[in-house]
This record gives sequence, C-alpha cells and structure tokens, in this order.
Amino acid sequence: MPAPIRLRELIRTIRTARTQAEEREMIQKECAAIRSSFREEDNTYRCRNVAKLLYMHMLGYPAHFGQLECLKLIASQKFTDKRIGYLGAMLLLDERQDVHLLMTNCIKNDLNHSTQYVQGLALCTLGCMGSSEMCRDLAGEVEKLLKTSNSYLRKKAALCAVHVIRKVPELMEMFLPATKNLLNEKNHGVLHTSVVLLTEMCERSPDMLAHFRKLVPQLVRILKNLIMSGYSPEHDVSGISDPFLQVRILRLLRILGRNDDDSSEAMNDILAQVATNTETSKNVGNAILYETVLTIMDIKSESGLRVLAINILGRFLLNNDKNIRYVALTSLLKTVQTDHNAVQRHRSTIVDCLKDLDVSIKRRAMELSFALVNGNNVRGMMKELLYFLDSCEPEFKADCASGIFLAAEKYAPSKRWHIDTIMRVLTTAGSYVRDDAVPNLIQLITNSVEMHAYTVQRLYKAILGDYSQQPLVQVASWCIGEYGDLLVSGQCEEEEPIQVTEDEVLDILESVLISNMSASVTRGYALTAIMKLSTRFTCTVNRIKKVVSIYGSSIDVELQQRAVEYNALFKKYDHMRPALLERMPVMEKVTTNGPAEIVQTNGETETAVLETKPPPSGLQPANQANDLLDLLGGSDITPVIPTAPTSKPATAGGELLDLLGDLNLTGIPSITAYNKNGLKIDFTFERSNTNPSVTVITIQASNSTELEMTDFVFQAAVPKTFQLQLLSPSSSVIPAFNSGTITQVIKVLNPQKQQLRMRIKLTYNHKGSAMQDLAEVNNFPPQSWQ
Repeated sequence: MPAPIRLRELIRTIRTARTQAEEREMIQKECAAIRSSFREEDNTYRCRNVAKLLYMHMLGYPAHFGQLECLKLIASQKFTDKRIGYLGAMLLLDERQDVHLLMTNCIKNDLNHSTQYVQGLALCTLGCMGSSEMCRDLAGEVEKLLKTSNSYLRKKAALCAVHVIRKVPELMEMFLPATKNLLNEKNHGVLHTSVVLLTEMCERSPDMLAHFRKLVPQLVRILKNLIMSGYSPEHDVSGISDPFLQVRILRLLRILGRNDDDSSEAMNDILAQVATNTETSKNVGNAILYETVLTIMDIKSESGLRVLAINILGRFLLNNDKNIRYVALTSLLKTVQTDHNAVQRHRSTIVDCLKDLDVSIKRRAMELSFALVNGNNVRGMMKELLYFLDSCEPEFKADCASGIFLAAEKYAPSKRWHIDTIMRVLTTAGSYVRDDAVPNLIQLITNSVEMHAYTVQRLYKAILGDYSQQPLVQVASWCIGEYGDLLVSGQCEEEEPIQVTEDEVLDILESVLISNMSASVTRGYALTAIMKLSTRFTCTVNRIKKVVSIYGSSIDVELQQRAVEYNALFKKYDHMRPALLERMPVMEKVTTNGPAEIVQTNGETETAVLETKPPPSGLQPANQANDLLDLLGGSDITPVIPTAPTSKPATAGGELLDLLGDLNLTGIPSITAYNKNGLKIDFTFERSNTNPSVTVITIQASNSTELEMTDFVFQAAVPKTFQLQLLSPSSSVIPAFNSGTITQVIKVLNPQKQQLRMRIKLTYNHKGSAMQDLAEVNNFPPQSWQ
C-alpha cells in the first residue's frame, strides 16, 4: 500500500477546492484511505493519519472513528506519537464516552514518566477532559507533582488540580498542604497557577476561604513587589510587570476581603498604591485599574478608597475607547446605591454619555442617569432626559418614558411640574409609553384640584390638529369631558386663558372620533367625553344627542354598545343622567397587596402590572378597586376583584384562585424562563377545568449563589389581547445555595388562544447592590395556550 500523503499536502489539496462539494469529495476520499490504514493496523503512519483526521475534525467533518487510534498512540513509547494521541484525545473524547476511561492507566503511567514533557502532556489531558472517575483515580499523582521542584510541572499540576476540584470538590483538602507552598515560588507561571487554584478553592468552600485569609499579607507582598519591581523583559507588557498575575491576585484579594474587616484593612494600602501608581495610557493599565476598582467596591474598604475608585471610573468615562466607557458606566450603575454622593460628582460626564453614538453606552448612561435623580437635581436631570427622549432612537423611548414617569412621581417638586413633565413625555413619545401611563396621569390630574383648569387648557391646545400621539389624545379627551366647563369659562389662572366655545370643544372631540389615526380605545374616550359634556354644557345638548345616536350603528361593536347605552340614558333614564355623569371625586392612590386589577376601559383591555408584596393581616376593601376603576370613565367597566388575603396560604387550588375555577393538571412541561447571575426562574403550568382559556403559571425562583437575594420583586406584562393577574409571592428573600425557593402565581386569560408571550422584570438586592433585569419569555409550550 502506498504511503499516505502528509498533513501539509492534504491542507494544500483541500485549499484548492473551489466548491463545498469538491471539498467534501476530497475529505471522503481521504477518510476512506485513513479507515483502510486503521483496519490494517499500520503502526508506521498511524500518527500521520490521526493528525490529518484532527485537521478534518477542525473543519467540521466527523472523525469519531479515530478515537481508539488516539488511545493506541498514547500507549506508544514515542513522544511524537504520544503528543498527537493526547491532542486527539482532548479534541475527540470527553467524559460522556466510555472510551475515555481506557486512558486512565496510560495517563497514570505517564504522570510517573521520567520525561517532564510526557508528564506535561498527561497533566494537560487530565486537566482538559478528565471525568470525575479519572480525577478520583489520579488525584494522588497530581498532588505529588504539585510538590516537585520542577516549576514546569508544578504550574501544569496546579491547573490540573483546579479541574480535579471542579469535578470532585471533596478532594480539595488533599491539595491543601501543597497549595500553601506554591506562593513561595519565584517563577511567575507557578505563582499565576497557584493563585488560580487558591481562587477556585476559596469560591467553592467557605472553610477554605476562612483558612486562606491568613495568606492576605503574603499576597499583598507579592503584588507590591510586582508594582515596585523594575523593568523585566520576561514579564513586561506595555511597561507593566506581569499584568495577568496582578489581575489574578486582585481577584483573589476581592474574594478574601469580602465581608471580612481584618482582611480588608490589610489590603487597603496596596489597593491605594495600585490605584495611584498604575499607568493609564495603555489598555493594560486600565484592565488592572478596573480590577482594582471592583476589589475596592466589593470589600469593606475605607470611604476615601471608595471615592478614589469611583473617580477612576469617572476618568474612564473620558476615555476614547468605547469599551472602557461602557465598563465604567456598568460599574457605576452597580455602585450608585451604596456610594450615591460620590457618583453624583460625575453627573455631568454621565449625562454627556447620553449623546454618544454607541447605543450600548447610551442605554447604560440612561439607566445610570435615572439612578442619579433625586429631589435636589430632579429639574435639571429631567430636562436632560426629556431632551434625550426627544432625540433618541425608537428602541430607547419606551424605557426612557417609563423612567421619567417613575422619577417624576417620586421626586416631583410640585403638581404643576409633574403634570407638565408627563404631558411633555406624551407629546414627545406618546406611542411608546406603558399601558398604565394614561390611567396614572388621569388619576394625578383628578387629585390636583387646583390644576384642573390649567391642565384641560394645556391638553386642549396640545391636541389641536394633531392626533398622532394616542395616549395624549386619550388623556385630553377624558379631561375635556370631565372639565370642559372650566375650559369654556376661561378660569385658568396659571397662564393666559383662551376663548373657546362649546361648539369648538365638540368639534375637537368629533374630529377625534372620525380621525383615521384614532384607535378604537381613543374613540371610546372621545365618545364618553362627549356624553359627559351633556351635563357640563347647556347650549349643545341636542348636538350631543345627534352624535351619540349616529354611533349607535357604528361597525365598531364597542363604540356601538356605548352609543346605544348612552342613547338609552337620554331617553329612559334622563333624570339619572346628571348624577351618573357628575365630576369624579378626589381619589387616594390605591396600593395593591394582591393580584393586579384587570380592567376594561373604552373598549380595550388594560392589564395593570403592579409590584406585589406579602399581604398584610388586614383585608383590602373591594370598593377601593371600584373607585380606582371609576377614574377611567364609561359605564361598562368590568373589574376583576381579587379575593381578600386570608391567613390560608395561596395555593394553585386555593381561595385566591376561585375567580377562575378549579384547575386541571394536564402534564404541561415546565420551562426555565430566566437563568442568569445565579438567579433561576422556572415556570410550571396548570389549566382551569371551568374556563379552558385560563392558564395558571406558578413561578419558582431559586438562588445558587453563596449569599441570599433580598427585596425580590417579580413583575410581568403581556400583550393587550391577554389579561393578567399577579398574586402575592410566598416571600421576598431567596435563600442562598438553592436551599429554598420563592413561589408566586400568575393567572393569564387568553380568550383568543393566541401564542403566549411575556416580558418579565426582576429587581432584588444582592451582595449590597441593587440588581435589575428585563427578559422576554417566548418559549411557552403549546399546551399552555392552545
């Protein structure tokens, strides 16, 4: 049989292929020749054939038939054969295949080989793909090599020990004596791998963490020597001595100093030295400074040191590199809750980042800007954020508008400023605001009695000839219907009143009704407003009757129903009309301790998604929910009032769910809706027997990190074709190490059997920082909604 072609020739041949089919043909031909050679047990060219097979594997072609040949090469006495054999094993084998167990004896022999390079190959392979069984069998050999005087083997043994600990954590104590001595090594490679090993052990075992805290002075000494040492060509990177080792040591110090006063005190000085002496003109120095900042913010450092760290992040914001600016904004966002005043000093720089061309930087700057808003700077910050809302890309408008609403509600210096700000948002980005923006603004206006005349005049002028911003038109229609008499009488004292007649007001509302831009819900607002004006106006009642009667035959069923009912009010119950359409009273804001209310207003379902907290002992009066719904106007509001909380726990079939009937366990598969940063949210599903359109989702939140997550709040939103109820959670604290879960029930009404989609928002405190994240859930099983 002729000698097979060499690897270089194969590469050259494959590169000449002009099409994918031609390349496949070449590969198949060569694979057939390699298979024949393997069947004939050709030891001479086995190494060459496996090398070619690995190249084809890297191109994406199947090479599994070469697994046993790799084992034969590993068993060979030639170093060149072993090298290709071990490389093939690392690429073609993993612990899911039983074949890899056949390597155990060969690896054990090679770990005791007289040649360090053979020992190194065995260590690399074990550290790359060793299973838990292999690690248990060979941990003793790895531990022996950790104690050897050969630095080449010690660094490889340390990395292999990291893999062994990950696979078999109970073997950690075996490496404890050898690990202590590794930090005395002068070789930077051994130091680097020993720090990696120490970090792994500290992260996996609280006992090891407490044990190794006494090494903090030694680590500080090593870091100080790195900073103060002169130029060393062997370790120098852009004028900085071994930045990789410095970063690793800083990460280990961060773990050791967390929640420990003595360790934090011991490393304060060295962190200050690194922060002040590191060169910032190169990216290498910025990497070290960033790691230093993270360490300072994570340990119990001095207040002056924390201010220094935040100032470093402030300097990062002025860097030309977009990645560094993004990192700085992300880090400041994590620290703004604990060091608010220090971050406030960089407010102008952060606001300038809103003008950046990079969308990722814009988003982080927007989030940080909202975090910086307080009672003292609310006017200035809102001015900048409103300017940003006016000019930003469409994907930012919804989040920016929501943030402005929340900040204005929390820090508004006056009711007039609050109303003006919300109206500015609706004028600028009305199409992007949340569904609850309209009822919230209506409630705000209702409660601001002294601002009624001013508000209705401003809204009237805002919608003259422009109906593009539907939420603005809805609020304006509601206010005109409620306070139209104030608009006509010209009683506004805050600004120059305008002269408006009753017919001009009705012209505007009729224009809204016939406009092509008006949605069905907007027309509902306008028709209800016209009906309310029948008790506010005196000269145009006949015109109002005519308009209402016209829409009694509208093709819009919702609008037709309203018009027919209003006609009946004129004809049969005219004596009750003034009382039914009287002005809304001042309302106190209602907070919900149970499910969110689902209301129908002017023909469109609005699902209010509210924060839910564990219920108090008292009962919530049902009429409060009715009072809140009255703000939205109309006579056909159908509230869903949740059952009052009792001492009985809320379970899937319990009293809180009696609204939607008994449940049917249908074996719907569960899904993982969210899994990030140690927080995992699982959804399980149940269907109602009495109402097949109802899906009950039970969420289970678990925490795999070493610290508990507190103040946990789960919020959800669904499209308007669905209706949502969010019940009270079982707790607000998620225990660490998956030792417990929080459960919460969501009920979704899906009358049209559409595919279920949901957006969730998670907020919680973890490791002293306020965390917040948004996620889309689109992978609901078909059984949950069909």
